[in-house]
Amino acid sequence: MTSPNFSLYELGQGESAIIVEILGDDTVASRLMEMGLIEDEPISMIGKAPMGDPTEFAVRGYRISLRKNESTRVIVRREPK
Repeated sequence: MTSPNFSLYELGQGESAIIVEILGDDTVASRLMEMGLIEDEPISMIGKAPMGDPTEFAVRGYRISLRKNESTRVIVRREPK
């Protein structure tokens, strides 16, 4: 059985998920949380740059672009249907 949780980077275009946790306790993790990426917050993937990095997401009524090394640290789960 696979885990229902996965990294935000794996979210497909137009898909939505719920934030489960931010990995780490360094300044990057703190900065992500300060930008509104907090537990139980819905987030959706808008699109990726032509070369695949960064990726644009919608969260808390605004858009945010994250690099792969940042979005892989955000753990999410699928939204219930």
